[in-house]
Amino acid sequence: MPMDKRIETLKLRHASLEDEIGGEEQRPNPDQFVISELKKEKLKLKDAIFTLEAT
Repeated sequence: MPMDKRIETLKLRHASLEDEIGGEEQRPNPDQFVISELKKEKLKLKDAIFTLEAT
């Protein structure tokens, strides 16, 4: 997979996680564990995007 395509795929997943986090936070009783796990995954994606863009 070309690097630009990989970065774009990671950015789309990052945005998707942002939507998932927002949806979970809007629930009447948001699950803090789920939010925490989604945020961890989002941070890992951000780090991967940064690393790929730096190369």
